[in-house]
Amino acid sequence: MALRPRSVALAATDGMLHFELALAYEVFASAPDAVRVPWYDVAVCGTRPVRVGRFRLDPDHGLDQLAHAETVIVPALADVDEDPPIDLVEAVRAAHEAGARVVSLCTGAFVLAAAGLLDGLRATTHWAHTEQLAARHPRVTVDPDVLYVDNGNVLTSAGKAAAMDLCLHLVRRDHGSAIANIAARRLVVPPHRAGGQAQFVTTPVPAQDDHPLADVIPWVMRHLDQPLTVEDMARQANLSSRHLTRYFHAITGTTPLQWLLTQRIRRAQELLETTSDSIDAIAAASGMGTATTLRRHFRRTVGVPPDTYRQTFTR
Repeated sequence: MALRPRSVALAATDGMLHFELALAYEVFASAPDAVRVPWYDVAVCGTRPVRVGRFRLDPDHGLDQLAHAETVIVPALADVDEDPPIDLVEAVRAAHEAGARVVSLCTGAFVLAAAGLLDGLRATTHWAHTEQLAARHPRVTVDPDVLYVDNGNVLTSAGKAAAMDLCLHLVRRDHGSAIANIAARRLVVPPHRAGGQAQFVTTPVPAQDDHPLADVIPWVMRHLDQPLTVEDMARQANLSSRHLTRYFHAITGTTPLQWLLTQRIRRAQELLETTSDSIDAIAAASGMGTATTLRRHFRRTVGVPPDTYRQTFTR
């Protein structure tokens, strides 16, 4: 049976910010030339017409169409001091009850929270509004330090660039790392930033080709199948372990070992998606050592065992 495009509905209402709405539309409505799988069928849904930032927008459908989409994306609201529009809240709740994956970008989290979709869950929003979200919705565990939070069928992101990270994360979940990387290259953005990465880093990030890790990061990627330590990376970078750790925090927002584990998991994902290699072989190629170690870290990071993950990409 031929695969069909996945349906995505973008919720639009008066007072939304145009950046996040346009960003999501660009990711999901424009298939990269190199992609040969069905992309997304995107609809913009809202009352007619709406003001998005300084622009007037005439949506394709009413808000009731949200309940018929597989994924519903709620962009950012400009004013979070007021309660979000009740018709939007009810439409998002109905979509969730109908089985949709519901996603908020930036302050769109206030809509999800008002709909009760974040009760008992971890969530995030733009760092400037996390305290307000937590105070207004005490049943939500608000994490102010992450780029995005994936709870399965309810996802939230921080602001601006983090919204792009979450959109590409959705592409990665739906189509795999290789296609998400193609989409990222078309958009000229980094292919992957883990959701747990800090929203912002106080130390300025050096120029891409001039920072102290510019040589060691590619070196690590070429040697992922080997057992690497912080000392190995520091030696390659001609730095002390302490300075290496400091630079990793400044440039990647995480520790050297956590960054290394993320790269190993990504390598394992790519091999699971694109090869029929055994779990033992993939564990060796990604530097995990044994299938047991790979399964433990993979399930904790990705949420499913490697075998289950592979089945998702078996066409």
